[in-house]
Amino acid sequence: MLRKLLRRRLFSYPTKYYFVVLIFSLITFSVLRIHQKPEFVSVRHLELAGENPSSDINCTKVLQGDVNEIQKVKLEILTVKFKKRPRWTPDDYINMTGDCTSFIKRRKYIVEPLSKEEAEFPIAYSIVVHHKIEMLDRLLRAIYMPQNFYCIHVDTKSEDSYLAAVTGIASCFSNVFVASRLESVVYASWSRVQADLNCMKDLYAMSANWKYLINLCGMDFPIKTNLEIVRKLKLLMGENSLETERMPSHKEERWKKRYEVINGKLTNTGTVKMLPPLETPLFSGSAYFVVSREYVGYVLQNEKLQKFMEWAQDTYSPDEYLWATIQRIPEVPGSLSASHKYDLSDMQAVARFVKWQYFEGDVSKGAPYPPCDGVHVRSVCIFGAGDLNWMLRNHHLFANKFDVDVDLFAIQCLDEHLRHKALETLKH
Repeated sequence: MLRKLLRRRLFSYPTKYYFVVLIFSLITFSVLRIHQKPEFVSVRHLELAGENPSSDINCTKVLQGDVNEIQKVKLEILTVKFKKRPRWTPDDYINMTGDCTSFIKRRKYIVEPLSKEEAEFPIAYSIVVHHKIEMLDRLLRAIYMPQNFYCIHVDTKSEDSYLAAVTGIASCFSNVFVASRLESVVYASWSRVQADLNCMKDLYAMSANWKYLINLCGMDFPIKTNLEIVRKLKLLMGENSLETERMPSHKEERWKKRYEVINGKLTNTGTVKMLPPLETPLFSGSAYFVVSREYVGYVLQNEKLQKFMEWAQDTYSPDEYLWATIQRIPEVPGSLSASHKYDLSDMQAVARFVKWQYFEGDVSKGAPYPPCDGVHVRSVCIFGAGDLNWMLRNHHLFANKFDVDVDLFAIQCLDEHLRHKALETLKH
């Protein structure tokens, strides 16, 4: 089109006007390209509805909380046909990612920013995983945007094929990578914190553009679209959002005694530790956070915090007090004062929605959560399809935990809903 335009103008104008016409045409063409929506937006091939054609589950009804449809999900999960359905393995992903163009198209990854607002507010993610490659693929696809940055930490105890599959997925995207240093992650040990720190370092060095860091595990899933997450983060205005509560007395044993990994398990040695090298008391919290880039830089570079983290390396579950305590140190960017009049619980912080069994009950009578529709593992609800309707009315950005082996439809319906919602905003 541009060539035809220039050819007509070249022969219809005096030669001296040629360069003026050329420059004007190029500017006009560029402006049109800038304001033009990405080509893929006008087609439906990025919608996820119907991705599981073997099932007749109606996700719209599931999301509305339809009791009959949710019961249909439960019956479907029990069928022999569903239990024997084909599963994608690490080897499948190794093969699929051999052709990245085909993989991205087949798995329906979004490869263009959906709005200028999102493009101008990149987010960084640290994702710690060790198994269930399909869950990682679904999680990454749900949060993937080309302007964001994604560091994936793979436990060194994982199967070689799993690491190869994750590396294959990452190789298909310029903004997705496997952490440069991998840890053998032991439950409740410092290695869980170190995995996030390794990704923090990589992400901080990779780009100065991202605004916030969100850390995830392989059983998390978003309950907001990328645009909704961006707008929630903007409202924080540089502050962090994570759980930080007064340290309960029954958890003090975790940091007053020295712990050591023995035969792959964290063990209390009985040795009394020195008090932490901080003026701020220790606070209790969660392993998961939403923190600003400035917070990350401070954590990585501040000498006082480096000494605190060195002290914490032989304690039990340091991830459940480290970030919560740092958030209470006044000079930390985006922090909350230690003398603040209230504590931030997991229900107030935006980072993560977790449904604890001992808080479940009749919501109309004051219980924080309705009963779990899935199953419980260590008092945490592994969500079922019946949890979605209530969950989506919460302010959190992510929910934990989901598992394709517990309720695939909970993930499928949530995935379809978020994708449709994200693409629907482009029409307005």
